[in-house]
Amino acid sequence: MATSKDFSIAICGGGLCGLVSAVALSRAGISVTVFEASSFSQEAGAGVGLGPNAVRALKGLGVFDTILARSDRPEPASRLFSFVSAYDPHDCIYNYETSCSDPAALAIYRPAFLDAVLSLLDPSVIQFNKRCTSVVLSEDGKQRLHFADGTIHEADLIIGADGIRSVVRRYVLGSESNNSLVFPNSSAYRGLIPTKVLQQAGVQTVLTGRPVCFVGSGKHMIVFPIKGITVASINIVVFVTDYDKPVQPELPYPWVENSTEQELKDRCGDWGHDPSIILDHLKNPSKWNIHAVNPSLQSYIRNNVVLVGDAAHGMLPHLGAGVGQGFEDVFLLVQLLTHPQAKKHNLPELLKQYNIVRPPRANGVLQASAEAGRMYDSFSSQEDTGKLQKSLPGIWEDVWGYDLNKDVATVFESLYISKVFQVSNTSL
Repeated sequence: MATSKDFSIAICGGGLCGLVSAVALSRAGISVTVFEASSFSQEAGAGVGLGPNAVRALKGLGVFDTILARSDRPEPASRLFSFVSAYDPHDCIYNYETSCSDPAALAIYRPAFLDAVLSLLDPSVIQFNKRCTSVVLSEDGKQRLHFADGTIHEADLIIGADGIRSVVRRYVLGSESNNSLVFPNSSAYRGLIPTKVLQQAGVQTVLTGRPVCFVGSGKHMIVFPIKGITVASINIVVFVTDYDKPVQPELPYPWVENSTEQELKDRCGDWGHDPSIILDHLKNPSKWNIHAVNPSLQSYIRNNVVLVGDAAHGMLPHLGAGVGQGFEDVFLLVQLLTHPQAKKHNLPELLKQYNIVRPPRANGVLQASAEAGRMYDSFSSQEDTGKLQKSLPGIWEDVWGYDLNKDVATVFESLYISKVFQVSNTSL
């Protein structure tokens, strides 16, 4: 395909944001190469929750219908949480309601999402087993990626979509020793249980409708049905956090390890009937030591290098909003880079506009996500019911109701006012 632009793009990272970026940019005729550290054969299987804002971004990027087809859902639907006491008798504390005009959302198995997006991408665009070790600005002004296999790739622009442990983020921060990454003493125990197994085991709480958050003291459990895999299953995630310990530096990698049913039951031994049954059937759970970017980055760019997704704002997952913020990043960046007047010489100005809009928005969601986790973990007894009923309403409204197109209009207006873009019949 003939290229439509006078610049080339390298995407470091072939995860959710990296692949979606590649599809949207390559469709526009831009020269794109994706470098993914893994072979994808070891891709972790977990559920991905796409909120209404994420769904809108993916629709705008032209990939949502393909993703939906792999989810085994006929259409997106609202996924409003029920908050339930983890202690007997499992009273319903609050059923979330939203004023969002289009609350349609989607839950999908992560490998199913990746397979869907990969099907839209020319295989020649992506290279596997390419672990980036550093980013360097070359003498001729190009951005240079160095890889563990000794190879080097140059591009006019680098998109850092390399996740929470981002190498590209170190370049943007200008520090090899500080990656702005911490362990907040929070672990997530994950697994899947066939729906029929829990129904037959006597769980009384309805698990096949609304997503359920069992709230407790220092811990909570997220439960929701998931499609896109062979057997209809319930996705289970138990979050356990020690709020008495100070935040720690990044833990040694890997952060995912095998756990046992007994370890999890020991940590949640005070929970009631239904959560106990669920944990009894959560065989061989994986334990994920959750990390977050802290302090939050005030800039997502350096030279012609830009961060998206967890590389920019890896956050705690308590609003299910991290991936959605990544897709918002990608949506705005793609609108800028595919504009008819986007050229190699004005890339710095385009990235500057991205950097004005995205950090305040994504960092605000990062903070709100941390606060939501503390909220879910503050339930010790029925006496706390009233407090949660006051604090839970509205926690998703700013996340879900965000107007992506308003951001696009704002940055384009700035580019025209500053004469980076010229008003013409084709650009109006």
